[in-house]
Amino acid sequence: MGCLRLLLPDWTRCVASETVASGVLSRWCARADQIDAAPAGLAVAIREVFQFIGSCLPAAALTRQIDRGDAAGSAWLRADPAHVRADMVTARMLACGEVGLSGDESADLAKDLMPLFGDAGFELDARLPNRWYLRTAVGSQLPTSSPPDEVMGDDLKLHLPQGAAGKRWRQLFNESQIILHNHPVNAQRAQRGAVSVNSLWFWGAGVLPDWVRCDINRAFSDSLEVHALASIAGVRVDGLDPAIFEDTLSRVVKEDFLLDLSAFRHETLESWLLQIDHALQRRRLTCVDLLFASGQRFQLKPMHRLRFWRRVSELRAR
Repeated sequence: MGCLRLLLPDWTRCVASETVASGVLSRWCARADQIDAAPAGLAVAIREVFQFIGSCLPAAALTRQIDRGDAAGSAWLRADPAHVRADMVTARMLACGEVGLSGDESADLAKDLMPLFGDAGFELDARLPNRWYLRTAVGSQLPTSSPPDEVMGDDLKLHLPQGAAGKRWRQLFNESQIILHNHPVNAQRAQRGAVSVNSLWFWGAGVLPDWVRCDINRAFSDSLEVHALASIAGVRVDGLDPAIFEDTLSRVVKEDFLLDLSAFRHETLESWLLQIDHALQRRRLTCVDLLFASGQRFQLKPMHRLRFWRRVSELRAR
Protein backbone atom coordinates (compact mmCIF):
# COMPACT_ATOMS: atom_id res chain seq x y z
CA MET A 1 0.00 0.00 0.00
CA GLY A 2 1.07 3.56 -0.61
CA CYS A 3 1.39 6.73 1.38
CA LEU A 4 -0.41 9.97 0.53
CA ARG A 5 1.31 13.31 1.06
CA LEU A 6 -1.46 15.86 1.48
CA LEU A 7 -0.91 19.60 0.99
CA LEU A 8 -3.46 21.53 3.04
CA PRO A 9 -4.35 25.23 3.44
CA ASP A 10 -3.13 27.39 6.30
CA TRP A 11 -4.41 26.14 9.68
CA THR A 12 -6.24 29.42 10.32
CA ARG A 13 -8.20 29.03 7.08
CA CYS A 14 -9.26 25.55 8.11
CA VAL A 15 -10.35 26.86 11.51
CA ALA A 16 -12.30 29.68 9.86
CA SER A 17 -14.52 27.16 8.05
CA GLU A 18 -17.08 25.57 10.38
CA THR A 19 -17.46 22.68 7.92
CA VAL A 20 -13.74 21.90 7.89
CA ALA A 21 -13.03 22.70 11.55
CA SER A 22 -15.65 20.23 12.77
CA GLY A 23 -15.17 17.67 10.01
CA VAL A 24 -12.67 14.99 9.06
CA LEU A 25 -9.60 17.06 9.96
CA SER A 26 -10.71 17.44 13.58
CA ARG A 27 -10.68 13.67 14.05
CA TRP A 28 -7.48 13.17 12.08
CA CYS A 29 -5.52 15.78 14.02
CA ALA A 30 -6.80 14.47 17.36
CA ARG A 31 -5.72 10.89 16.69
CA ALA A 32 -2.73 11.22 14.35
CA ASP A 33 0.90 11.49 15.41
CA GLN A 34 1.92 15.14 15.49
CA ILE A 35 5.47 15.66 14.29
CA ASP A 36 7.80 18.63 14.41
CA ALA A 37 6.40 21.69 12.72
CA ALA A 38 8.10 23.21 9.70
CA PRO A 39 8.46 26.90 8.86
CA ALA A 40 5.25 28.45 7.56
CA GLY A 41 4.64 28.72 3.83
CA LEU A 42 3.19 26.52 1.11
CA ALA A 43 6.54 26.68 -0.70
CA VAL A 44 8.16 24.97 2.30
CA ALA A 45 5.67 22.11 2.12
CA ILE A 46 6.20 21.72 -1.62
CA ARG A 47 9.95 21.58 -1.06
CA GLU A 48 9.46 18.74 1.41
CA VAL A 49 8.08 16.71 -1.48
CA PHE A 50 10.35 17.93 -4.29
CA GLN A 51 14.08 18.37 -3.75
CA PHE A 52 16.27 20.58 -5.95
CA ILE A 53 19.16 23.02 -5.66
CA GLY A 54 18.36 26.39 -4.11
CA SER A 55 16.70 27.64 -0.96
CA CYS A 56 13.53 29.14 -2.47
CA LEU A 57 10.74 27.94 -4.74
CA PRO A 58 11.39 29.59 -8.15
CA ALA A 59 7.69 29.99 -8.90
CA ALA A 60 8.20 32.39 -11.81
CA ALA A 61 10.55 30.06 -13.69
CA LEU A 62 8.32 27.06 -13.01
CA THR A 63 5.09 28.70 -14.19
CA ARG A 64 6.93 30.19 -17.17
CA GLN A 65 8.04 26.71 -18.20
CA ILE A 66 4.44 25.53 -18.19
CA ASP A 67 3.18 28.68 -19.95
CA ARG A 68 5.84 29.06 -22.65
CA GLY A 69 8.38 26.23 -22.31
CA ASP A 70 11.33 28.65 -22.51
CA ALA A 71 12.34 29.18 -18.87
CA ALA A 72 15.77 27.52 -19.11
CA GLY A 73 18.77 29.81 -19.46
CA SER A 74 17.29 32.93 -17.83
CA ALA A 75 16.31 34.20 -14.41
CA TRP A 76 12.63 35.02 -13.91
CA LEU A 77 10.41 37.13 -11.71
CA ARG A 78 6.63 37.39 -11.70
CA ALA A 79 5.36 40.97 -12.03
CA ASP A 80 1.65 40.28 -11.74
CA PRO A 81 -0.97 43.02 -12.26
CA ALA A 82 -2.63 43.93 -8.98
CA HIS A 83 -5.24 46.16 -7.38
CA VAL A 84 -4.07 48.02 -4.29
CA ARG A 85 -6.22 50.21 -2.08
CA ALA A 86 -4.95 52.80 0.39
CA ASP A 87 -6.51 53.32 3.81
CA MET A 88 -5.77 55.75 6.63
CA VAL A 89 -2.59 53.93 7.61
CA THR A 90 -1.16 52.01 4.68
CA ALA A 91 -1.96 50.31 1.37
CA ARG A 92 -3.34 46.79 1.01
CA MET A 93 -3.45 44.44 -1.95
CA LEU A 94 -7.00 43.27 -2.66
CA ALA A 95 -6.44 41.39 -5.94
CA CYS A 96 -3.47 40.03 -7.85
CA GLY A 97 -3.17 38.19 -11.15
CA GLU A 98 -6.86 37.50 -11.67
CA VAL A 99 -8.06 41.10 -12.02
CA GLY A 100 -10.21 40.66 -15.13
CA LEU A 101 -7.77 42.05 -17.68
CA SER A 102 -8.44 41.35 -21.34
CA GLY A 103 -5.60 40.54 -23.70
CA ASP A 104 -5.81 43.98 -25.29
CA GLU A 105 -5.82 45.74 -21.93
CA SER A 106 -2.80 43.73 -20.81
CA ALA A 107 -0.91 44.64 -23.98
CA ASP A 108 -1.78 48.35 -23.64
CA LEU A 109 -0.61 48.52 -20.03
CA ALA A 110 2.58 46.57 -20.77
CA LYS A 111 3.46 48.84 -23.70
CA ASP A 112 3.82 51.82 -21.38
CA LEU A 113 5.63 49.82 -18.68
CA MET A 114 8.23 48.24 -20.97
CA PRO A 115 10.55 51.30 -21.12
CA LEU A 116 10.68 51.43 -17.30
CA PHE A 117 11.79 47.82 -17.02
CA GLY A 118 13.91 47.92 -20.18
CA ASP A 119 15.99 50.76 -18.73
CA ALA A 120 16.46 48.65 -15.59
CA GLY A 121 17.69 45.67 -17.63
CA PHE A 122 14.57 43.53 -17.69
CA GLU A 123 12.31 42.22 -20.45
CA LEU A 124 8.63 42.48 -19.55
CA ASP A 125 6.32 39.83 -21.03
CA ALA A 126 2.61 40.40 -20.42
CA ARG A 127 1.12 38.13 -23.07
CA LEU A 128 -0.92 36.34 -20.41
CA PRO A 129 -3.30 38.81 -18.72
CA ASN A 130 -3.07 37.10 -15.33
CA ARG A 131 0.65 36.22 -15.23
CA TRP A 132 3.28 38.80 -16.17
CA TYR A 133 6.98 38.00 -16.28
CA LEU A 134 10.30 39.79 -16.05
CA ARG A 135 13.20 38.01 -17.76
CA THR A 136 16.84 38.76 -16.98
CA ALA A 137 20.26 37.13 -17.03
CA VAL A 138 21.09 34.28 -14.67
CA GLY A 139 22.91 35.70 -11.66
CA SER A 140 20.97 38.97 -11.57
CA GLN A 141 19.96 40.24 -8.15
CA LEU A 142 16.24 39.62 -7.73
CA PRO A 143 14.03 40.38 -4.71
CA THR A 144 12.78 37.84 -2.21
CA SER A 145 9.06 38.54 -1.85
CA SER A 146 6.05 36.73 -0.46
CA PRO A 147 3.57 35.13 -2.88
CA PRO A 148 0.29 37.04 -3.34
CA ASP A 149 -1.74 34.69 -1.14
CA GLU A 150 0.43 35.64 1.84
CA VAL A 151 0.24 39.37 1.08
CA MET A 152 -3.46 39.71 0.33
CA GLY A 153 -5.16 42.15 2.69
CA ASP A 154 -2.02 42.81 4.72
CA ASP A 155 0.07 45.97 5.08
CA LEU A 156 2.11 46.11 1.86
CA LYS A 157 5.02 47.82 3.60
CA LEU A 158 5.62 44.63 5.56
CA HIS A 159 6.18 42.66 2.36
CA LEU A 160 8.16 44.99 0.09
CA PRO A 161 11.87 44.17 -0.39
CA GLN A 162 13.84 45.80 2.41
CA GLY A 163 17.26 47.38 2.86
CA ALA A 164 19.74 48.68 0.31
CA ALA A 165 19.29 45.58 -1.87
CA GLY A 166 15.55 46.20 -2.06
CA LYS A 167 15.80 49.92 -2.86
CA ARG A 168 15.82 49.33 -6.62
CA TRP A 169 12.69 47.21 -6.41
CA ARG A 170 10.84 49.65 -4.21
CA GLN A 171 11.60 52.31 -6.80
CA LEU A 172 10.30 50.10 -9.64
CA PHE A 173 7.24 49.33 -7.53
CA ASN A 174 6.51 53.04 -7.01
CA GLU A 175 7.29 54.12 -10.59
CA SER A 176 5.12 51.40 -12.08
CA GLN A 177 2.26 52.54 -9.83
CA ILE A 178 2.56 56.09 -11.21
CA ILE A 179 2.38 54.82 -14.80
CA LEU A 180 -0.60 52.59 -14.05
CA HIS A 181 -2.50 55.19 -12.01
CA ASN A 182 -2.68 57.59 -14.95
CA HIS A 183 -3.24 54.99 -17.66
CA PRO A 184 -6.24 55.27 -20.04
CA VAL A 185 -6.98 51.56 -19.58
CA ASN A 186 -7.83 52.21 -15.94
CA ALA A 187 -10.04 55.17 -16.87
CA GLN A 188 -11.98 52.87 -19.21
CA ARG A 189 -12.21 50.17 -16.56
CA ALA A 190 -13.55 52.67 -14.03
CA GLN A 191 -16.33 53.67 -16.45
CA ARG A 192 -17.65 50.11 -16.52
CA GLY A 193 -17.12 49.50 -12.78
CA ALA A 194 -14.07 47.24 -13.03
CA VAL A 195 -11.26 47.48 -10.47
CA SER A 196 -8.19 49.42 -11.52
CA VAL A 197 -4.87 47.73 -12.20
CA ASN A 198 -2.83 50.19 -10.19
CA SER A 199 0.16 48.16 -9.07
CA LEU A 200 2.44 45.20 -9.82
CA TRP A 201 3.57 42.53 -7.41
CA PHE A 202 7.10 41.12 -7.80
CA TRP A 203 7.51 37.56 -6.53
CA GLY A 204 8.68 34.01 -7.29
CA ALA A 205 12.25 34.92 -8.32
CA GLY A 206 14.67 32.25 -9.52
CA VAL A 207 15.83 29.95 -12.29
CA LEU A 208 14.44 26.67 -13.56
CA PRO A 209 16.01 23.74 -11.65
CA ASP A 210 18.30 21.50 -13.70
CA TRP A 211 17.00 18.48 -11.81
CA VAL A 212 14.25 17.60 -9.32
CA ARG A 213 14.04 14.53 -7.10
CA CYS A 214 11.07 13.24 -5.13
CA ASP A 215 9.84 10.11 -3.36
CA ILE A 216 6.37 10.07 -4.92
CA ASN A 217 5.20 8.21 -8.00
CA ARG A 218 2.27 10.44 -8.92
CA ALA A 219 0.84 13.87 -8.17
CA PHE A 220 -2.61 15.45 -8.27
CA SER A 221 -2.61 19.24 -8.33
CA ASP A 222 -3.87 22.30 -10.19
CA SER A 223 -0.71 24.23 -9.26
CA LEU A 224 1.50 25.11 -12.22
CA GLU A 225 4.54 24.96 -9.93
CA VAL A 226 3.74 21.39 -8.90
CA HIS A 227 3.12 20.40 -12.52
CA ALA A 228 6.50 21.81 -13.56
CA LEU A 229 8.39 20.16 -10.70
CA ALA A 230 6.71 16.80 -11.30
CA SER A 231 7.48 17.04 -15.01
CA ILE A 232 11.18 17.71 -14.39
CA ALA A 233 11.24 14.82 -11.89
CA GLY A 234 9.63 12.49 -14.43
CA VAL A 235 6.55 11.95 -12.28
CA ARG A 236 3.04 11.64 -13.69
CA VAL A 237 0.88 14.59 -12.68
CA ASP A 238 -2.87 15.04 -13.11
CA GLY A 239 -5.19 17.94 -12.39
CA LEU A 240 -7.64 17.78 -9.50
CA ASP A 241 -10.30 15.74 -11.24
CA PRO A 242 -12.47 14.03 -8.59
CA ALA A 243 -13.29 11.15 -10.95
CA ILE A 244 -9.63 10.34 -11.65
CA PHE A 245 -8.75 10.60 -7.96
CA GLU A 246 -11.70 8.43 -6.95
CA ASP A 247 -10.59 5.81 -9.46
CA THR A 248 -7.12 5.85 -7.90
CA LEU A 249 -8.58 5.26 -4.43
CA SER A 250 -11.02 2.60 -5.63
CA ARG A 251 -8.27 0.01 -5.41
CA VAL A 252 -5.41 -0.66 -3.03
CA VAL A 253 -2.87 2.07 -3.72
CA LYS A 254 0.61 0.66 -4.25
CA GLU A 255 2.39 3.90 -5.01
CA ASP A 256 3.20 7.00 -2.98
CA PHE A 257 1.54 10.12 -4.30
CA LEU A 258 0.86 13.79 -3.64
CA LEU A 259 -2.55 15.43 -3.42
CA ASP A 260 -2.54 19.23 -3.39
CA LEU A 261 -5.67 20.61 -1.71
CA SER A 262 -4.00 23.83 -0.54
CA ALA A 263 -6.26 26.07 -2.63
CA PHE A 264 -9.56 24.58 -1.48
CA ARG A 265 -11.91 25.86 1.20
CA HIS A 266 -15.10 24.88 3.03
CA GLU A 267 -17.33 22.15 1.58
CA THR A 268 -15.05 21.48 -1.40
CA LEU A 269 -12.10 20.69 0.86
CA GLU A 270 -14.25 18.56 3.14
CA SER A 271 -15.56 16.45 0.23
CA TRP A 272 -12.00 15.59 -0.82
CA LEU A 273 -11.04 14.74 2.77
CA LEU A 274 -14.00 12.39 3.06
CA GLN A 275 -12.77 10.43 0.03
CA ILE A 276 -9.38 10.01 1.67
CA ASP A 277 -10.98 9.02 4.98
CA HIS A 278 -12.97 6.26 3.27
CA ALA A 279 -9.76 4.95 1.66
CA LEU A 280 -8.07 4.88 5.07
CA GLN A 281 -10.96 2.98 6.61
CA ARG A 282 -10.65 0.39 3.84
CA ARG A 283 -6.87 0.25 4.37
CA ARG A 284 -6.16 1.33 0.81
CA LEU A 285 -3.52 3.71 2.14
CA THR A 286 -0.63 2.98 4.48
CA CYS A 287 -0.50 6.52 5.80
CA VAL A 288 -1.43 10.11 5.13
CA ASP A 289 1.09 12.87 5.83
CA LEU A 290 -0.70 16.15 6.56
CA LEU A 291 1.33 19.17 5.44
CA PHE A 292 -0.42 22.41 6.40
CA ALA A 293 0.73 25.55 4.61
CA SER A 294 1.17 27.16 8.04
CA GLY A 295 3.76 24.55 9.07
CA GLN A 296 1.81 22.03 11.21
CA ARG A 297 2.68 18.42 10.42
CA PHE A 298 0.82 15.19 11.29
CA GLN A 299 1.10 11.57 10.17
CA LEU A 300 -2.07 9.51 10.10
CA LYS A 301 -2.28 5.72 9.80
CA PRO A 302 -5.33 3.44 9.51
CA MET A 303 -4.80 2.06 13.03
CA HIS A 304 -5.02 5.55 14.52
CA ARG A 305 -8.79 5.50 14.18
CA LEU A 306 -8.76 3.10 17.17
CA ARG A 307 -7.34 5.79 19.48
CA PHE A 308 -10.75 6.36 21.03
CA TRP A 309 -9.23 7.75 24.24
CA ARG A 310 -8.10 10.83 22.34
CA ARG A 311 -10.89 13.35 22.51
CA VAL A 312 -12.02 14.77 19.18
CA SER A 313 -12.93 18.45 19.22
CA GLU A 314 -13.34 21.21 16.67
CA LEU A 315 -10.11 22.64 15.30
CA ARG A 316 -9.10 25.83 17.11
CA ALA A 317 -6.68 28.65 16.44
CA ARG A 318 -3.13 28.04 17.66
